[in-house]
Amino acid sequence: MIMSKKLGLTLVAAALITVYGCGKEEPKKAAEAPKAAPPAEEVVVVKIGHAAPLTGGIAHLGKDNENGARLAIDEANAKGVKLGGKKVKFELMPEDDQADPKLGPTIAQKFADAHVAGVVGHLNSGVTIPASAVYNQAGIPMISGSATNPKLTEQGFKNIFRVVARDDQQGPAVAQYLEGMKVKNVAIVDDATAYGEGLANEVEKTLKAGGVVIVAREKTNDKATDFKAILTKIKGKTPDAVFYGGMDATGGPLLKQARELGIKSVFSFGDGACTSEMAKLAGGASEGLICSQAGLPVEAASKDFVAAFNSKYGEIKQYSPYTYDATNLIIAAMQKADSADPAKYLPELQKIHAAGATGNIAFDDKGDRKDAEVTIFTLKEGKVVPVGVVQGGKAMSFDEFMKMASAAPAAAPAAAPAPAAAPAMAPKK
Repeated sequence: MIMSKKLGLTLVAAALITVYGCGKEEPKKAAEAPKAAPPAEEVVVVKIGHAAPLTGGIAHLGKDNENGARLAIDEANAKGVKLGGKKVKFELMPEDDQADPKLGPTIAQKFADAHVAGVVGHLNSGVTIPASAVYNQAGIPMISGSATNPKLTEQGFKNIFRVVARDDQQGPAVAQYLEGMKVKNVAIVDDATAYGEGLANEVEKTLKAGGVVIVAREKTNDKATDFKAILTKIKGKTPDAVFYGGMDATGGPLLKQARELGIKSVFSFGDGACTSEMAKLAGGASEGLICSQAGLPVEAASKDFVAAFNSKYGEIKQYSPYTYDATNLIIAAMQKADSADPAKYLPELQKIHAAGATGNIAFDDKGDRKDAEVTIFTLKEGKVVPVGVVQGGKAMSFDEFMKMASAAPAAAPAAAPAPAAAPAMAPKK
């Protein structure tokens, strides 16, 4: 009986082992749920508008301006800018204004409807001026990197700025250079745009004040291709020099046709035609032309900017360093105000003082750049080459300017004092 009882207990134990050890597994602990990913950081999109001609005869200049603004946007996004404690992604909203004054206000309203936080542009004065009235009404800050007509900042708008010199600074500079060449009489032509006519008026005013005789004053338009009638009139006046107020798309053909007619006068231009594109449009006739730019040349721009731009977009055409600076100024003002709200960052933009690719930048109470420079160029072997700089009415050779800038690296070129004038750039007496 005892053995039988023990055997029974053993069988029961074995059965229990079979049930719990083999037939049914003991419940496992539930796997730990994966930890929830931290919520993605909120990213706020801030739009900055850019407008310039992206089609037509001066599209190469418009795209150059756009690329300058785009480079600044990309660099800011790479740094991970935060405003109001939130990460910001800047987006460039590009528009083609076709250099058409009628499209200026239309595009400005499009920007306002899209709630852009700021605008860089436009390229042409004739487009920028009517557009600026819309930006003023909408309260959107606008900085042009190339519009030079004085009227832009004479309207009393507190949200309109430029980072280049005005025509009433540029015109006297190129006129002063012509006087240094001992010219006694000059013919003047303009393309009847706000830019071309305005600049030509300033050149004429300065030349007349210096005793130079204006033997002809002619007008064309910014779509013209045949200048023979105007040039034939000018040829009969035998001027020592001819000044043309207009863009390279018309300036190049005008110069080429002038040489074909046998006009041997010195030809001079403003910034709109102060590009290497003139060599393509006028061929050999472009050699030795004189022109001005309302700012410093690429050679004086910061090396970091030039390297970054060349790597991404290739050759700098003209004013991309200025649209780059304009975009960075808007972003810097936002950072100072810790807000992309135009009403909040505008006061910071008005009083900003920053070192840019084009030197130190600050605005006067009109929105013009303080101590803006004008550079005089000549075209040599297909390239525009700087020969002189005028700043605050004082002139110097370009080599002298660069030596001065190198000798005082702590001070940006825009803030540097001007030395005595070089003979070729001597102030008029």
